[in-house]
Amino acid sequence: MEKGYVHSNFTSMRTIIIDLPDHADLDSRQTAKFLAAKLYEAGKLSLGQAAEMVGMSKPAFAEILVDFGVSLINHPIQEVTDDAKRI
Repeated sequence: MEKGYVHSNFTSMRTIIIDLPDHADLDSRQTAKFLAAKLYEAGKLSLGQAAEMVGMSKPAFAEILVDFGVSLINHPIQEVTDDAKRI
């Protein structure tokens, strides 16, 4: 199993180490993308922050979200409805 982390240009970052079973068949880069996508989905990171976390451009990162079952449009339906009413 590949060990390591993905370097980013964040001003302040923490490094975490996660042990994954060898049979999980994930490398550190793929795991970082998954984590970034899920943090974006949870609203913990913006699209730009998530993309930067894995060293990708925003458009490139947006394209891989579907690989992790994450929607690019990441807003609660009520928020979208409220915004539509204001338009």
